[in-house]
Amino acid sequence: MTTSHQPGPLFVVGIWRSGTSLLYTLLNQHPQIALTYESDLFLLRSLFAGGGSKSDWLERWEFWNNALTRHHIDTSRLSVPASSYPAAATQVWKQYSQEALYGDKSPNYFESLQPLAQEFPNARFLVIWRDLAATCRSITQAAKGSSFFAKRGITHRALIGYRRMKRECDALARQGVPLHQIHYEEMVGSPETTMRGICLFLDIEFDPRMTTPAGADRSAIYDAPQHAGVKTEAIGVSERRKSELPQELANKIARYQALWKKESAGAWPVYPRNVESAPAGIAERVQDEVYYRALRAFDRFTAFVYCYAPIAVLRRYRGTKSQPATAQEPVLSPAPIKIEN
Repeated sequence: MTTSHQPGPLFVVGIWRSGTSLLYTLLNQHPQIALTYESDLFLLRSLFAGGGSKSDWLERWEFWNNALTRHHIDTSRLSVPASSYPAAATQVWKQYSQEALYGDKSPNYFESLQPLAQEFPNARFLVIWRDLAATCRSITQAAKGSSFFAKRGITHRALIGYRRMKRECDALARQGVPLHQIHYEEMVGSPETTMRGICLFLDIEFDPRMTTPAGADRSAIYDAPQHAGVKTEAIGVSERRKSELPQELANKIARYQALWKKESAGAWPVYPRNVESAPAGIAERVQDEVYYRALRAFDRFTAFVYCYAPIAVLRRYRGTKSQPATAQEPVLSPAPIKIEN
């Protein structure tokens, strides 16, 4: 069994709107755990191409999602420039966590578990699953108040990304990388059982505070409408707010779930328990894969631009947005961060 003294980060991963924020909140209730919330420097790892960092990597990271200010990081204590992406991320995580177990929670890592394991050979992974239809319903609800979730193709990213994350988990398991998988439905229904299992995985004592978000520090979580549920004092409050899926999307999800159940002899996905649909056909799968790759190529290009475009140009572009940025979306810092050398 891995131990809490193992050097290396803990990554908490799941598809968007699958319960990662609630899981993060419950985990950080433990006095020996202090994860950052979607610091996401991994998305900007082009800043460290060529064996070192760009001189303005801290400014660009802060411009991307306010990770440094959200976590109250003292930049005067950081190495500028940094020797590598792992070194840069780790020094921030360790400053935030102090002596606690460190790492990051982010749904944006769903198809990057293997690359993260390569960057951090001693990493551990905690992955949360949720019924894909419920996940997409939550995305649809969040789209009413978030430009990120309202953007084109977000539910398609979640659909195909769901299977991508499964492949990443299977690869980690084959490689012997420490991996623990849980389900949102079980976490909400029996939080103590779920959190006890996580503590066993991390080899730390269970703390009863992990069963409720009451009194939790959620200051690092973006202030956005879709986080109203996780900022309550009880589990499951957000379940009262539901959106119906478009029938075409609901049918597509059912076809893919039927396919995955068939491929796994009914073992995966765990939820829903039963699916009444014909499996997705080869033509649909090929078309959907092409569209997914195009969407993800655009995502990677966006991150690349934020790594290399002049900051002044990026600020002007950000200023033209009509809606404020929210979770998983680059956030404009109210003022340039002062970097101490």
